[in-house]
Amino acid sequence: MPKRKLKAFSLPELLVVLVIIGILVLLALPSLTPLISRAKSTEAQQQLAFLHSLEKTYFYTYSRYSSNLEELGFEQQVLTSDGGNANYRIEVVEASDRTFKATATAVVDFDGDGTYNVWEVDQDKKLKEVTKD
Repeated sequence: MPKRKLKAFSLPELLVVLVIIGILVLLALPSLTPLISRAKSTEAQQQLAFLHSLEKTYFYTYSRYSSNLEELGFEQQVLTSDGGNANYRIEVVEASDRTFKATATAVVDFDGDGTYNVWEVDQDKKLKEVTKD
């Protein structure tokens, strides 16, 4: 039986290609970091919008806002710092008969600069980014 030789890449050729791909990824990563931060901040915006609707429902029922998340029916998801998937800690920082303010504070520094992203919402559903990451 004749011995056939198959065309293939050698191990050094494959390693060179992997090194080149790694260098390209390292060059592209810093420019993608702001995009990653913006995508993750969507979680904060959605959670605060949901909390706002719960606060409004509570207000229509009891004619006041609540600072207790359990009373509102809001369940904080398990944070990434505790082994879960949530990147933001949701808190009601102020609640009275006519106003409330809630914040979403990141538990992860997305771009590694030491600044943690913070969003807030009030009774008028004014959603704003207090601290940019």
